[in-house]
Amino acid sequence: MNTAYKRIVVVGGGTAGWMTAAALATALPGGSVELVESEEIGIVGVGEASFPSIRAFHKLLGVDEAEFLRATNGTYKLGIEFRDWRAQGERYFHTFGDFGDLTGPHALWGQHRRVNDAGLGALHEQCLPSVMAGQGRFQAPSEHGKLFDYAYHFDATLYAPFLRKLALRRGARRTEGRIVDVTRRADGGVDQLKLADGRVVEGDLYIDCSGFASLLLGRALGEPFVDFSHWLPADRAWACPAERVGTELAPYTRATALEAGWAWRIPLRNRTGHGHVFASRYIDEDCAREQLLRQLDGPALGEPRLLRFATGHRRRVWVRNVVSLGLSSGFLEPLESTSIFLVQSGLGRMIDLLLPGVAPGESQVAAYNAGMVRQFARVRDFIILHYCLTARRDGKLWRAMMTMELPETLAFKIHAWRQSGTLYQYDEEGFDATSWLAIHAGMGHWPERADPSLRDLAPDAALRALQRRRDSLAAVVAAMPTHDAYLRDMTQQGTR
Repeated sequence: MNTAYKRIVVVGGGTAGWMTAAALATALPGGSVELVESEEIGIVGVGEASFPSIRAFHKLLGVDEAEFLRATNGTYKLGIEFRDWRAQGERYFHTFGDFGDLTGPHALWGQHRRVNDAGLGALHEQCLPSVMAGQGRFQAPSEHGKLFDYAYHFDATLYAPFLRKLALRRGARRTEGRIVDVTRRADGGVDQLKLADGRVVEGDLYIDCSGFASLLLGRALGEPFVDFSHWLPADRAWACPAERVGTELAPYTRATALEAGWAWRIPLRNRTGHGHVFASRYIDEDCAREQLLRQLDGPALGEPRLLRFATGHRRRVWVRNVVSLGLSSGFLEPLESTSIFLVQSGLGRMIDLLLPGVAPGESQVAAYNAGMVRQFARVRDFIILHYCLTARRDGKLWRAMMTMELPETLAFKIHAWRQSGTLYQYDEEGFDATSWLAIHAGMGHWPERADPSLRDLAPDAALRALQRRRDSLAAVVAAMPTHDAYLRDMTQQGTR
């Protein structure tokens, strides 16, 4: 292994742990990657929706898409349908697509709003994956000139074992055992892990993937937690799978706003994932549980499971010889399915620092920490945007979110959009300008003044261009197979 850390120990299995072990075994072959986990502890295992970046991760690992979908009961995800967020009865899509030009006289959204022709339909009808999602169709984009991206829904309890097999084939080792003590080095780093049966595990670099327990970074090293709950007050989630109902699979996640939070619906091939994320200061757990059960579209496959969490992140995620990834480093509610994205981002940055074969210096570790902290903040701001633009007044949560003081970074971005239609982007963004536009448009939040250059295009010319694009997209989608048919053909590959 071409790295200064000859023995790398991953603490905790689950999605984050086995993503890390598989990536390290692939990118840094020939060395020692050991993962320690205990069957007694289990995993959170309710996150079933992902972000398009997962496809790049699978490409790095050489994962075959059909094999992955078969192993995890996976389906395709074109984005998220938001119901009742701006007002009850309204809905919009945030999809991984393209709205054409975002600035200047040919800014599609600007001309669509300027023309204001009811016959055009909603703005999302100008976005290919939104039209696909609305018609329940799917076809993978070509690599040349692709107009959209996609992600997956999958069973998280099956994804970790899938990665585990891959990691073990590539040389990673698994140690079964419950960690009962962590000894420290003289410089404050981690020296050894002591297991319940008396065994000792030693490493040069430890990757903490121990979930909310944050066994190494939080508990052993005492790294402080930066709390985001004053901006994102949701701190509980009920999760419950249900039987699959009907024959067609929706190629998107659904997020439905409720009294004090929101409910997810995630279609898998064998069942449907349901959950309710809520703020316990505005609703009690039993009432939230009942609201979830009313959202199920099929018989429950078990009792609802309650998860408690805090939104935020550790002040630093790399301290001494400990790097924290996944829930042990921080958590942002799963509204935009960014947990795996944040694991992947931290993992990729870490591997880049390990590849030269020398231990990263203090300045490099500091830059790593600063970059991850900014990324948490950027994703935080994007999630807050969904809440703070609401017109709802029917619950304490919605009224509080409308009046709270926003993070300065988000307040500036909203101001720039309102004043001039500028979709300002910082560094370390998790979501591009098109994603921000989708939320602004879906929430009916428009600039106070239109860009004067929009008038350079005659209204009738703008209308014809929008009609052509809408009709062209509709024709393309009409020729596509249904999501269910495409998925059935994909998962049968190699099994005939």
